[in-house]
Amino acid sequence: MKALILSGGKGTRLRPLTYTGAKQLVPVANKPILWYGIEGIVAAGITDIGIIISPETGGEVRSRTGDGDRFGAKITYILQEEPAGLAHAVKVARSFLEDSPFVMYLGDNLIENDLRPFLESFKQKHLDSLILLRQVPNPSAFGVAIADKSGRVLQLIEKPKEPPSNLALVGVYFFDRSIHQAIDEILPSARGELEITDAIQHLINTEKMVESRTLEGWWLDTGKKDDLLSANQIVLDNQIRPLMLGTSDDRSQVIGRVQVGKGTTIINSSIRGPVVIGENCYLKNCFIGPYSSIGNNVNIVEAELEHSVVLEGATIDNIQQRIVDSLVGRRAVLGTSPKRPKAVRFMVGDDCQIELV
Repeated sequence: MKALILSGGKGTRLRPLTYTGAKQLVPVANKPILWYGIEGIVAAGITDIGIIISPETGGEVRSRTGDGDRFGAKITYILQEEPAGLAHAVKVARSFLEDSPFVMYLGDNLIENDLRPFLESFKQKHLDSLILLRQVPNPSAFGVAIADKSGRVLQLIEKPKEPPSNLALVGVYFFDRSIHQAIDEILPSARGELEITDAIQHLINTEKMVESRTLEGWWLDTGKKDDLLSANQIVLDNQIRPLMLGTSDDRSQVIGRVQVGKGTTIINSSIRGPVVIGENCYLKNCFIGPYSSIGNNVNIVEAELEHSVVLEGATIDNIQQRIVDSLVGRRAVLGTSPKRPKAVRFMVGDDCQIELV
């Protein structure tokens, strides 16, 4: 069994942040989104992993993620020259996949459920494909499945105007080798891409065994700022435990589930968890509220922050009004002058400098 993780794409919904980096490497609780998928796949017992990369961000994905040793896996990087669809990505990876069954995982997705029960069902029933579904309130924004009571998939519809069900396709698919022939026999869609939904529908039309399972836990597509902040909140709620590896002075309060990395200094500040703070940060005269993640080498002085994600190397200085629901890019600099509004919200790309006047 192999795995194929898709880590290409332009990340247009997270711009300007993704003008300078891969969306799959944006951190949730100070860990790249992509790594959660790798860890989930390895936990299911799959260690031979191919990662689809793009020319624009592939070098960064490769350098940050490495050869797989840190995950107990072997990673092969596969270049997709252009974003020509999910099925096209499978076609590009054919020499890696060969005739092995595989799980395909979209690298900007996060799911709560363990993959092992789905994998075992796929193997035991000798299915051609097993797809994961999730009930959603806005199915017209997704690929939608029609399935019978046993879970057998009858039809897939991509972003229907009048959805026949509320079951959206989650970005996790299990395939047998029959998917390759299906991809060879489909045509590009109206947007010029080879769609994986069309390939799965071809399996259904040719009477292959395609079943579904519905996720009971949370599923998050982290393609937009608010989705990423929601993912950060959920992961902090479920995974953060108190850990102090840095230092805080007697005037500081660190309350609740807070993780602080090595080399970080906290002076005259209040930190209320769940919060994760990276290594070599400097925090002085500030308040860090719940559901905040602060990357490595961040400086925050005379500022208040909550429900926000601050990436590596950023500086926030002398902003007395509270920063909420914000995403601040790497090495960004935020400062202020005396006239201040009551609250501010930011989505700030890498290397920006912003002064409130």
